Amino acid sequence: MYNIKYYLDRVTEIFDQETFLAEPRELYEPIDYTLRLGGKRIRPTLLLTANALFGGKEEAVRGAALGIETFHNFTLLHDDLMDRSPLRRGQPTVYTKWDENTAILSGDTMFALAWRYFLRQPSPHLQEILQCFNETAIEVCEGQQKDMNFESLSLDKVSLDDYMDMIRQKTAVLLAAALKIGALYANAPDAEIAKLWIFGIHMGLAFQLQDDLLDGYGDTAVFGKKTGQDIRDNKKTFLPLTALRLCSDAQKKELVGLFSSKDNLDEEDKVRRVMALYETIGLRASVEKAIADEFRNATLQLDIIHAEETLKTPLREMLETLNGRKK
Repeated sequence: MYNIKYYLDRVTEIFDQETFLAEPRELYEPIDYTLRLGGKRIRPTLLLTANALFGGKEEAVRGAALGIETFHNFTLLHDDLMDRSPLRRGQPTVYTKWDENTAILSGDTMFALAWRYFLRQPSPHLQEILQCFNETAIEVCEGQQKDMNFESLSLDKVSLDDYMDMIRQKTAVLLAAALKIGALYANAPDAEIAKLWIFGIHMGLAFQLQDDLLDGYGDTAVFGKKTGQDIRDNKKTFLPLTALRLCSDAQKKELVGLFSSKDNLDEEDKVRRVMALYETIGLRASVEKAIADEFRNATLQLDIIHAEETLKTPLREMLETLNGRKK
């Protein structure tokens, strides 16, 4: 019986066997560098798993696995530039290792390469597969723009519903699309693909909400980055937006003020004050319940998919792995 490690290993093998370097090297070296950094590679793993769930052949989706991960890394390349992030997976980001123009051009090339990978292998559903990929790419960009729009708004001007819609587009739809595309290559029934899509959305929402929680409460040594960065950056995430619903009027005024501060407040003092307020209102328990609800909804959706139960095991393991990330 295959488990999630089997599919992760298969994805690693696919990338190890692929050549990303070409001429001009100034264009392709940053691409090779980015795709060799590894990361979780959740999306191609989900694609392979969904394909196998409905009896598909791995050989038919190797190109799609490369394509979905290349696209994901293209978004990271540009996100790092927009966010001025110096590190990605513990290594210098492309715009810091090379320069901004290189990050833009290599990123653009990765988007085109993703299409090339999808076109590498035929499928009777290729038009639907490419349409899914294209619409998902647009949604991811729309979600990124909404996230950027939030930066200029006061905390109390961003609704929790707006935030959930943003992360659905920016994070969840790409997970759902990876599952859908894998199932399409396997000629899965439309009704089952629809269930798989909803499963992916709930999993993606849970994944992002957990990232939000870990930014405040994670173990820096395990999480891989300094906690409280979203607070320092005045990011409107699930934590402060949920906190507004739990605050008294005085606490709400304080929180909005803290998230409006620029350079007039010591960053570490700001983090301490925000986290103290979170502790007072019992925010962590509320966020953990929301995360558990999303994982539960994903599990319920997986339960009703008509497929061999043993073939669902890797997806259940993926949920358990994501849900078990260190707090």
